[in-house]
Amino acid sequence: MKKAKSIYGGIKENFPSGLVVFLVALPLCLGIALASGAPPLSGIIAGIIGGIVVGYLSNSNISVTGPAAGLTAIVLTAITDLGAFELFLCAGLIAGMLQLILGFLRAGSISNYFPTNVIEGMLAGIGIIIILTQIPNAFGFTDGFETKETLFENGFNPAYFGQLASGVHMGAVIVTLVSVSILVAWDKFPVLKKIKMIPGALVAVATGILLNYIFVVSGSSLAIGPEHLVSLPVPQTAADFTNMLVFPDLNGFLNPKVWIVGATIAIVASIETLLCIEASDRLDTHRRITDTNLELRAQGIGNLLSAAIGGLPMTSVVVRSSANAGAGATSKTSTMIHGVLLLVCVLSIPFILNLIPLATLAAVLILVGYKLAKPATIMHFWHKGKYQFIPFIATVIAVVSLDLLKGVGIGLLISVFYILQGNMKRAYYLSREDLDDADDINIKLAEEVSFLNKAAIKKTLKNVRPNSKVCIDARSTSYIATDILDMIQEFANIRAKEEDIEVTLLGFKTSYREYAEDEDSHVIIAHRRAI
Repeated sequence: MKKAKSIYGGIKENFPSGLVVFLVALPLCLGIALASGAPPLSGIIAGIIGGIVVGYLSNSNISVTGPAAGLTAIVLTAITDLGAFELFLCAGLIAGMLQLILGFLRAGSISNYFPTNVIEGMLAGIGIIIILTQIPNAFGFTDGFETKETLFENGFNPAYFGQLASGVHMGAVIVTLVSVSILVAWDKFPVLKKIKMIPGALVAVATGILLNYIFVVSGSSLAIGPEHLVSLPVPQTAADFTNMLVFPDLNGFLNPKVWIVGATIAIVASIETLLCIEASDRLDTHRRITDTNLELRAQGIGNLLSAAIGGLPMTSVVVRSSANAGAGATSKTSTMIHGVLLLVCVLSIPFILNLIPLATLAAVLILVGYKLAKPATIMHFWHKGKYQFIPFIATVIAVVSLDLLKGVGIGLLISVFYILQGNMKRAYYLSREDLDDADDINIKLAEEVSFLNKAAIKKTLKNVRPNSKVCIDARSTSYIATDILDMIQEFANIRAKEEDIEVTLLGFKTSYREYAEDEDSHVIIAHRRAI
């Protein structure tokens, strides 16, 4: 009874927020399916299952699950490479199974191992791809036009813009400009932002439908044809709806490419979900903490069910989650209500959805892409310095020009390179110029000195002049690699004798006692302790 109360008892107070999320999610589900090169219904199916199934299984009170803009690049490329949407659905099954396994392996902390600059670079790259893929729809030019592939065909292709200009439809351009204006105004003007029950995306979609209706009834050449409108099948009965579902081709389990796509989706969707969960918990006014391992299991089950009946892969998503929190949601009942409303909508009014111009959905997605790749984000990492900016911008460029997985991999490699470089310098390094005027040289070793630091310490010792006094301080060091110890031993016991260098070792093991007991040794041991 307690569980039933926790789920259903808050319907009255969560229905308004659930309605708001539904109105935000509807154009996004359709738009993300469009951007992914998938059937429009697949986005709605993912939204329904994300709302009802994942909403029920998850213990997050604020986050909302559905088709994600962050996966559009993977989905678009995968459908093209695999050659069939049914094969891609098989990859979705694999992704769901892998997420379930990750959940049971308690991999909920996996997002902590990815640098923020790489994650932000990935999202910015995805935002740019979304904008590029929606430009043809925004201009009413979609037939046989692959935006990203055309733009980067055999390197940068300037002819892309000429091809685009040759197929502009002014009616679509007007709808796009009006829709963008509405979306921008809804964010900029406080009076409009206070109208919580009417999201800007819904107003833009409704205005797009109305504009095109005026174009059509007036017989204007600006009228947008059916090929540039949403195309959802219209079921007459429940049986018709069942017949509209697309099922995965299980032969894909024998295709290595399908497994690679599935693994990629599982990793990226899990990371994006965990990052969103962290953000959602911060939006929760009660500061309740979500079980991330349970969330991965819920997402895995949701992706399994979605792929099984023709839906896109899903994640927990920031846009809908923030809308949910902003509308006053108090429990996960809100996200479940939004899923139920999506189901009712697709069963009862698909003929209205088919009036939506692709241009107005393109406007919604272009604004989503801009928010992911806004200049403020780029400048934020620019001001953080090259060690943050270079991995970020490299990830952006690689995601856009190559693909998401390669882009993230390149960003991670650059980040690791800078970490290793910083670690190598951190142990201790003094140039010959630094040592020229030094009578007493103090070398304080880092907390951990590994083989990565060998080159820096070796250069410093090499730069020590004859007749100098050198103190090597390891009192704050908890670990020194054996080859570093051997190098210091050789310097203290051999070269120091030859060049009359007085060496003081602080904090080293008692195994160095033999040097101090040697009458000819220039090693002085002031402190001895295990390191």
